[in-house]
Order: sequence, then structure tokens, then C-alpha cells
Amino acid sequence: MSAPFPSANALSPSSGRFIEGVHHFPVRIYFEDTDAGGIVYHANYLRYMERARSDMLRLLGIDQRASIETGEGVYAVTRVEIEYRAPAKLDDDLIVVSRMERVSGATVTIAQQVMRGEVLLTEAAVTVAFITPEGRPKRQPRAWVEIYKSITNGEPVLS
Repeated sequence: MSAPFPSANALSPSSGRFIEGVHHFPVRIYFEDTDAGGIVYHANYLRYMERARSDMLRLLGIDQRASIETGEGVYAVTRVEIEYRAPAKLDDDLIVVSRMERVSGATVTIAQQVMRGEVLLTEAAVTVAFITPEGRPKRQPRAWVEIYKSITNGEPVLS
């Protein structure tokens, strides 16, 4: 007799976790992430960082989907500064470390590092701006700004 198929909730993907106000997000490198030599393609680091930022916001209680669906606004990446230091390879287990660096009325800058154990592979500063559905800059929700500011000084305040 086979075991029943587990519910989606029992197998939901990891959103990572906060440790002292810093978000840690696990990533495993699969064959699809690499070139023929087993080295991660450079653009994939941006994907890993995007996933980490999205799950960091989700853990903080920030509902980006609702913000889009209600027409309030959405974040758009306006600037990325990235430095590649060492390659990730097939089957590596990595951690994307994300910390709020700067928060203003309409923008947030997040410092991110991709680590393999203690080895820094890639680091970036990513700035996002909150914009209207028409693409114009807009002040981000005040409650979100307060949440961001709270994690720059210790444990996050979760909604």
C-alpha cells in the first residue's frame, strides 16, 4: 500500500530565514544552471538574488502580488552593481545572504552575497524603485518602510 501523496503545504519551497535581521536563502545548483563545463552561467546569479529578495519580502509579510493586483504599485530594479569573484559549480549548495542597505521614500537598496560555505562567490547591490502601474516612481507603502527599517536594527518585525 503506497503512502498518500503529500499536500503542497507539506512540500512548499524554502523561503529561507532571518538571522539577526539578515535573510539567508538556500540555492542548489542544477545541471540547467550551468554551461557544458559545469560552471554557473553569470546571469543565473541575478535569478538567485531575485528569488532571495522575493522570499525575504514574503517572510516580512509584504504581499507584492496584492500590491500589483490592487494597482498600488510594484518594484522595478533600477540599478545593479555586481562583482563575480569565484564560480559556482554543478551540485553546489549555496546561500544568498540579503541585507537592507538603504531605504528611502521610493527606493530600497539591498546588499546581496552568494556564498558557498565561507567562500564569497558573487556580491551585488541591487536598488529597486516602487512604481505605479504606469511606470512612474511612487512612495512605497509606509508600513513597508517601517518593516525595512526594523530589520536594519535587529530582528525583523513580522506582520
